Amino acid sequence: MKKYILFAIFVLCCAGAAVFFYLRRTSEITYKTVTIERGAIVSTVSATGSLSAVTTVQVGTQVSGTIQKLYVDYNSRVKKGQPIAEIDPSLFRASVEQAMGNHLAAQANLQKAKVALIDAERTLARNRKLLVDGIISQGDFDTAETACLSNKAAVTAAEGSLSQTLGALMQARTNLTYSVIRSPVDGVVISRAIDVGQTVAASFQTPTLFTIAQDLTKMQIEVSVDEADISRLQQNQSVSFTVDSYPEQSFRGKVVQIRNAPIITQNVVTYVVVVNVDNSDLKLKPGMTANVSVEVAKKDGVLKLPPSALRFKPKTGVEGAKEARPAKAPSADTSGKPIRRTSSDQQVYILKDKKPLAVTVKTGIANNSSIELLEGTLKEGDQVIIEQSGGDSKKKSGGMGGSPMGPRF
Repeated sequence: MKKYILFAIFVLCCAGAAVFFYLRRTSEITYKTVTIERGAIVSTVSATGSLSAVTTVQVGTQVSGTIQKLYVDYNSRVKKGQPIAEIDPSLFRASVEQAMGNHLAAQANLQKAKVALIDAERTLARNRKLLVDGIISQGDFDTAETACLSNKAAVTAAEGSLSQTLGALMQARTNLTYSVIRSPVDGVVISRAIDVGQTVAASFQTPTLFTIAQDLTKMQIEVSVDEADISRLQQNQSVSFTVDSYPEQSFRGKVVQIRNAPIITQNVVTYVVVVNVDNSDLKLKPGMTANVSVEVAKKDGVLKLPPSALRFKPKTGVEGAKEARPAKAPSADTSGKPIRRTSSDQQVYILKDKKPLAVTVKTGIANNSSIELLEGTLKEGDQVIIEQSGGDSKKKSGGMGGSPMGPRF
């Protein structure tokens, strides 16, 4: 029995030792590489904005009152000058009648003043002859002259009163005209803020009753672009965008305006860029959120590096792996053109004798998937390292670790 127990203990010890030495062994270091390809790179600036009609008119009222009739509703097509609503005209008609009565009374007063002036002028002319003949005194003549001048002033006052009543009449008639609200443009009603029976007040400011989009086949996007990217944008640049309603469809547009006025929100500075969009099929609607990509640069047939190759840096302190050292910087590229070194030069790693070797490169435009290779000894078909695994560390190297990205894109 003791033999079996001792044998079992011996087997367990051997198994434990085997597991211990297996776990202690160093795993083999492997590298994941990607082939350098040649193709097109499109650099873009991404932002968001909202769609709106190119021309949107807010229709209000210049008079106060109760809405009596509505002639249009949401999505109604209207013509310029077409009635779209009416305010109860009863008070305005009464004001017109009152102003008309005052005007007629002022006309009568003017005629009365003119008749009195004619009589005073006749009396003054008769008294002038009588004064020459010595029949009346100078005092009687002065009294007649004063009466004549007074009647002339009364005529002038009556004429002024007539002008005032005429102005009041014109104002009353204008207010009566304003009781019918008309469309100022041809377009489509996209919002209505009133109902029949609602009272509108125009005492301090004109209330907005309707919003009319002049032409929904031509729309625009007001895009908020970060100050770091605004210098890369120019007029007439091509734009592609998507909306949540049609996530699989890409729409096209063009930059038509870059506004200089800054918009500061929580210390973040942005600028508004206006993009014109053709909406002939009327799929796009005002207020939709657009995810915009502005094409700021494009190159065809260039060498492309993956961004992860620039982020990669070999792990140090791994058993059996030596720290990679940069290769000697070449003085000319593959075409014989001299290479000028700048502070923007970066490093990628290739495999040489199964060890990573640093190669200095210079990059150009970039997007989320590719970076242009401007200068360096690398060529199409070469393999660059993007990831390392194995060694003592259980984690992979690459991805977010290593040297900084380089150019912003």
